[in-house]
Amino acid sequence: KMAQLDKTFPTLDCAACILTPKIVDVAQNDKIRIYSYSEVTGVKGFVGNFDVTIKRRARYVKEDVCTGCGACTEKCPQRKVPNEFNLGMDNRRAIYIPFAQAVPKVATIDPNYCMMLKTGKCGVCSKVCAAGAIDYHAKDEYIEEKYGAIVVATGFNPISMEKFDEFAYSQSKDVITSLELERLMNAAGPTGGTLLRPSDHEHPHTIVFVQCVGSRCSACAEKGKEYCSKICCMYTAKHAMLIRDKYPDTNVTVFYIDVRTPGKNFDEFYRRAVEDYGVNYIKGQVGKVAPQSDGSLLVQGVDLLENKQILKKADMVVLATAIEPNPDVRKIATMLTASIDTNNFLTEAHPKLRPVESPTAGVFLSGVCQGPKDIPETVAQAGAAAVKVIGLLAKDKLKTNPCTAKPDELRCNGCSQCANVCPYGAISYENRQVNDHGIREERRIAVVNSALCQGCGACTVTCPSGAMDLQGFSNRQIIAEVDAICR
Repeated sequence: KMAQLDKTFPTLDCAACILTPKIVDVAQNDKIRIYSYSEVTGVKGFVGNFDVTIKRRARYVKEDVCTGCGACTEKCPQRKVPNEFNLGMDNRRAIYIPFAQAVPKVATIDPNYCMMLKTGKCGVCSKVCAAGAIDYHAKDEYIEEKYGAIVVATGFNPISMEKFDEFAYSQSKDVITSLELERLMNAAGPTGGTLLRPSDHEHPHTIVFVQCVGSRCSACAEKGKEYCSKICCMYTAKHAMLIRDKYPDTNVTVFYIDVRTPGKNFDEFYRRAVEDYGVNYIKGQVGKVAPQSDGSLLVQGVDLLENKQILKKADMVVLATAIEPNPDVRKIATMLTASIDTNNFLTEAHPKLRPVESPTAGVFLSGVCQGPKDIPETVAQAGAAAVKVIGLLAKDKLKTNPCTAKPDELRCNGCSQCANVCPYGAISYENRQVNDHGIREERRIAVVNSALCQGCGACTVTCPSGAMDLQGFSNRQIIAEVDAICR
C-alpha cells in the first residue's frame, strides 16, 4: 500500500523516495529471494523446520528474460482493463507492469482480459517483444521450500463501502475514499498529480472530509468495525494541508468525532493544519451525502459544539474509511496454527513482553496483520521481528516447554479426538508395535511433537480413555501432591 501513497505524515516525505531504494536493496541482496506474483498455500512442520508450499502463478512472461522495456504494454490492443493500482480510476492494458518502480520490473499478462489466452487470436505482445519473453503456455507451478522461521506481514485493505450508501459512494463519482485521493494527488496517478473531480475533470473548490467511516461502529458492528483505525486522523490532516498548500482557493472542511494524535509531533501536525493552513474542523458526524442536479454534493451533518444542523454544498467528498486485515489472513492463520481475534487480527503471544511473536513458536508478526498501525510503528515492529528471527536462527539448540503432553501407548485407542482439539497441530498418529501384558500387536497411537506443543492441556481433558497427560501434571502426580498436603 505504501507504493500507492503520495506523501507520508508527519514529515510529508515522498513515499516512493523512501520505499524504492529499500525495494532495490532487497532485490540486489544475494541472500534474499523474492517470489513475486506468488502465494503460500501450505505450511507444515515446526520452529526451525517449516516446510512451505508456494504457488507461483503463471505470468505468461519469462521472468528471467523480460527486460521491462514496456514495448508490449504500449502495443497491446486491449486497453479497457481497470487499473487495480489506481483503484479502478483509469485503465491499463491486458499485459502490464503494476507501477514504474515495481520490483522485479517484469510484465504480467492478465488471463481474464488477454485475447490470445481467451480466444487464441492476437499475439501482438509476442511479436513486439524483442527479448522473446512471452510464453502463452506457461502454467502455475508449486515450489517446496524449507525455512526456520516465518514473519507474517499480510497488510491491510480499506473496508468495502457497500454498506455505507448514505454517503452516496455508489451514486456519485465525486465521493471518493482517502486512498483514491492519494492516487489523484500522485504525479504517477490517473490525473498526473492534478486534483480533479472524477466526474467532469474540473478542479474542486469545496472539499469535505468525513472521518471514521466504518471505524468505531460499536452500535452497528455488522456494518463497520468497532476499533479505531488509528491512521485516519493524521492522513486526513495531511490531505487537507497538501490541498490547501497547492490549491489555496479550495475550501477544506473536516467532520470528525475525535481527533486522535498520540504520536511524536502528531498533535503539532494537526495544529498546523488548523492554524497555518486554515482547515475548518467541525466536531460532528455526517448523516447523509445527497448528489444534486447541478453536479454538486449536499452534505448533511451536525456541529456538536454549537448544537446545530449543517447543510454544506461540496464539489467533492472524501471518506476516511476504516482499515481491516487482508481477507486471506484467516486462511494463513489456519495454516500457521496462529491465534486470531474477532476482528481477524493475528494475536501476539503477550501484548507487552512478546508483542511481535505469535503463540506458535517460530512465527512472528509485523504490521497491520496484528493491529492498526502507521508506517513508523510498522517499521519498528518489522525490525523487532527480524531481530527475533536472527536470535532464533543463531542458536544451535532451542529450549522447549517441559510441560508438554505425553500419551500412554497402552491406553490410547487412536480415536483422533486429541488431534482435533489441538490448536497448535502438535498431535499426529503412527502405527506402532505395542506390548500389552505380553501380547504384541500393532496399534494406532497418538504422537506429540514437543517442539509444537505449548502445554495448554486441551488434549488431556478431551481424551475419552484418559491416555493423554501433561508431563509433570499427570493425574497420578496431582493426586499424590494433594495427598501429601492433606497429611
